[in-house]
Amino acid sequence: MKNSAQKRFFTSESVTEGHPDKVCDQIADAILDDIFTEDPSARVAVEVCATTGMVMVFGEVSTSHYCDIPGIVRGVVKDIGYDDSSLGFDYKTCAVLSSLDEQSPDIARGVDEASDYVGCDEIDKLGAGDQGMMFGCATDETPELMPLPIMLAHALTMRLTEARKSGEIPWLRPDGKAQVTVEYVDGKPKRVDVVVLSSQHSDDVDRQELESTLIEKVVKKAVPAKWLDKNTKYYVNPTGRFVIGGPAGDSGVTGRKIIVDTYGGYCPHGGGALSGKDPTKVDRSGTYMARYICKNLVAAGVCKRVELQVAYAIGRAHPVSVYVDTFGTGVVDDATVAKIVSEVFDMRPQAIIRRLRLNRPIYRATSNYGHFGRAEFSWEKTDRVDELKRALAKYTL
Repeated sequence: MKNSAQKRFFTSESVTEGHPDKVCDQIADAILDDIFTEDPSARVAVEVCATTGMVMVFGEVSTSHYCDIPGIVRGVVKDIGYDDSSLGFDYKTCAVLSSLDEQSPDIARGVDEASDYVGCDEIDKLGAGDQGMMFGCATDETPELMPLPIMLAHALTMRLTEARKSGEIPWLRPDGKAQVTVEYVDGKPKRVDVVVLSSQHSDDVDRQELESTLIEKVVKKAVPAKWLDKNTKYYVNPTGRFVIGGPAGDSGVTGRKIIVDTYGGYCPHGGGALSGKDPTKVDRSGTYMARYICKNLVAAGVCKRVELQVAYAIGRAHPVSVYVDTFGTGVVDDATVAKIVSEVFDMRPQAIIRRLRLNRPIYRATSNYGHFGRAEFSWEKTDRVDELKRALAKYTL
């Protein structure tokens, strides 16, 4: 008897740049970028909190660069679209409080000269800025080698912002979020089962107009028609009203949307936030490297789906462990894939920074609509495919 098809449903979400947590991520990364324009060796760990009428910036920064914190904060808030007091939060009137100290000398000591440094390799000298485990993921179910649910969720929030900023939908406001449930059959995406779309709006828009407009001008423009069918369910502003939004509706904090930032929950997450951190912090650089490795593995045909974990100890350059899971899709066993990864990729922090060119002011662009699946970032390149194929050949001949 033939087995029936196995169905499962997976959901991911995304948020717009006006979401209060994303306001904070953007401010943190804008500060990092401003510092990196003058001081690419700076150490930066910036946290931001936003609430009604106020932004707080705090953390540890060691740099020779003067940073105009209030000016950066107000510029970001203005760019997002909070430019009128009627929104409950605006760049002209919000208070900006800052408290920045230097990086702890105890941390700096381990980063500046790694405990496993033997004096013969300059790359060995930079130790990891913290302990932790970082995860990467790639899958062949989309052209970007990303999970479909998170890519569709990002497409929806990007479309919401585009329609707002262009004036195409004049009653839209900056805050918003999307959620997409994809039905998988035998491990492959089949259709979109549920779309949840919520957007802040002006007080005078008719409920029926809001729902029909967002389905026609946002959902159906962002989600390819092949994924939608007559059974797809749409939930638009499910509470019926979303006038108060942004930091006036809910306080925001840096690093609270790390599932949105990465893979939409499709693979585990180490828990470390990305935004506001310079790349000596392996929460950021190690996560980017893990994605880079995974994407190249799938692009090289080593596997169809892969998840990678790399773990570090503070002050040490070399990872303490590397774990690979190809979910049975690899052309060789997972232990061999892990060997190939260690042969081809240098996962020491300084090597990562150099390979991916991370000491540049590139970070504010990462803070919206996901850090992965976007071709403009160096960790999305598939430039190690040939090396992987050569390494693989040694184990398959």
